[in-house]
Amino acid sequence: MIKFSSVFGERISNFLDYRTARGYKRETYLRHFIKFDCWCMEKHPTQTKLSRELVLDWINDAVVSSYNTAQRVASMRQFARYLCAIGEEAYILPEKYAPLKSRATAYLFTDMELSALFRAIDQLPPTKKEPFLNEIAPALYRLIYTCGLRPNEGRELLAENIHLETGEILITHTKRNKERIVVMSDDMLIFARKYEQRRRLFCCENPYFFPSANGGALTTETLYSAFNRAWSHAELAGKYPGKVRVYDLRHRFSSACLNRWLNNGENLMAMLPFLREYMGHGSLSETAYYIHILPENIIKSSAIDWDKFNAMFPEVTE
Repeated sequence: MIKFSSVFGERISNFLDYRTARGYKRETYLRHFIKFDCWCMEKHPTQTKLSRELVLDWINDAVVSSYNTAQRVASMRQFARYLCAIGEEAYILPEKYAPLKSRATAYLFTDMELSALFRAIDQLPPTKKEPFLNEIAPALYRLIYTCGLRPNEGRELLAENIHLETGEILITHTKRNKERIVVMSDDMLIFARKYEQRRRLFCCENPYFFPSANGGALTTETLYSAFNRAWSHAELAGKYPGKVRVYDLRHRFSSACLNRWLNNGENLMAMLPFLREYMGHGSLSETAYYIHILPENIIKSSAIDWDKFNAMFPEVTE
């Protein structure tokens, strides 16, 4: 259990316990409060009240992305409401203060980029913190990609929920706590079986399929940092200069499904509900989003048969 050290530490811990007791995931706000706790110790070590000045100072950090700002706003608002409920005075951010949420731009890897990325992933060395990262990373990122998982869904997989006889995976740690089953491809199943044989040697007692050497699942920080290292080392001329994300493997999976259906002459709109269920989307509009990002992201690539795609959306004539 993480121990908070600032003057707000005990109250933060109690707040997270309260949310967990109500059925929410502790991890939703945990990393933001870890940073908030460290920030308070450095910037406001004697401040005991969650004042308007302190909250706005924390929220208006110029180096924080719009997404993280939105998360900070939400976490501070909920924390302040909790403090007020237990009789403390605290500043509650008004609802209208919430910044506009912007969807991170999806990056769709080309076949060449994807191959170079996985070559680099396969060459990731073990680290002092994670001495078996070289064993874990190739299987973890492949599973996220080939099954279209959210990064944390892959990272938090329990070994007991992966059925290596059939290739079925029970996904339990989902965005909306809605369980679903996905099925590995034949190639991924073979890879997963070989990985499981090695996993039993270096971490057989850890219940997670992708374990951390310190116990529990591989951390989010390690998941992202290892991926960024692999991308930076991938040998690609004219490599996309911006930052790619682990989540982009899920985007690539979705676009590949759509492209395969297009090539097979399938009715794309009829197939979207199947993709929605497989990926665990809450609404069909979330799945349909991938139709809209295809032209924007891979207009110059050969990943889409644009003649077939455009034929599905004929021009409207008056």
